[in-house]
Amino acid sequence: MVEIKGSAVLDSITGIKKRDGERAYEEILSLLDDETRKMFQGTVSASSWYPLDLFLRFLVVEINQSAGGNQEVLVTRSEKVVERQLRGVYKIFVKIGSPEFLMKRIAAVHATYFNGVAIDFNMVSPGNAVIRYTGFEPQHRLIGLTLIGFFRKALELSGATDRNVRFITPIEAGKGFAELSVSWK
Repeated sequence: MVEIKGSAVLDSITGIKKRDGERAYEEILSLLDDETRKMFQGTVSASSWYPLDLFLRFLVVEINQSAGGNQEVLVTRSEKVVERQLRGVYKIFVKIGSPEFLMKRIAAVHATYFNGVAIDFNMVSPGNAVIRYTGFEPQHRLIGLTLIGFFRKALELSGATDRNVRFITPIEAGKGFAELSVSWK
């Protein structure tokens, strides 16, 4: 079973409450199945692990409520999270590193956000990398949109141009791995 770190769950909860208010968050909770609602009604700990499947059920309901089902909003929402992180606690990585350095660091940081997922960073050539995620299952495809947003915004903040972030082997392909191609100038 793949798990997600509580800090990522808290980022989502905080983002919803900030963007749409406490009432909107309560409405989302009321629409969840019992198992998922129980996870979100309890105290979410930043250092604990939570089932990714339950987190993604939550995201589906939230997207249906706040974005009319437009799942692409996960890209821009994750961009806001990484921007806050890279201007806050991780800002040293932006200041001291090239886009290559930052891409490697983000891949390493992602490894601390997922339990049951292996992440392999491969620098193919200057300005071109492939990140392989092993362990996600087809039903985890929405997490792919957040990964795209993270890398896209990180490249922008590091000064990279001609950014292209896309899955060449998508999570939903069900191959046991997913590959994210990241390129920049």
